[in-house]
Amino acid sequence: MKRRRRTEILINGSHKIVEDMANCIKDNYQVKVIQEPESGLVMLKVRETSQKSLFYPGEVLVTECKVQIKGKIGIGIVAGDQPELSYHLAVIDAAFEAMPPETIRWMELLLEEEEKVIQEQIAAANHSILKTKVNFETMDV
Repeated sequence: MKRRRRTEILINGSHKIVEDMANCIKDNYQVKVIQEPESGLVMLKVRETSQKSLFYPGEVLVTECKVQIKGKIGIGIVAGDQPELSYHLAVIDAAFEAMPPETIRWMELLLEEEEKVIQEQIAAANHSILKTKVNFETMDV
């Protein structure tokens, strides 16, 4: 599983799972904090669809953290002011880089969480679309 997909699952899924995974690593390995969680601004890049050109509509507040486990560096970046989540994401990222035995069972856990998250997002999108649906058979003309 690639880093981007893994991070999306962790951010969009249950934060309890993220905390449990990070605590599992913190309890068993030495975690060296390279960069404490700190806030920053990142330019938001958007591709305009008709001309396929890039433009920057503004900035987004992010929280970033870097840690090291067994010589491997992990990065946690999350939108908004969420220092704990960025720290946990950095620990999990470093753990996946170092590949201790604990990470083997995490893949199945992440896939289950992804399935659950995707189903909830699809259901929410369908619900919001169906709220705007017009039934022309009941309209008075």
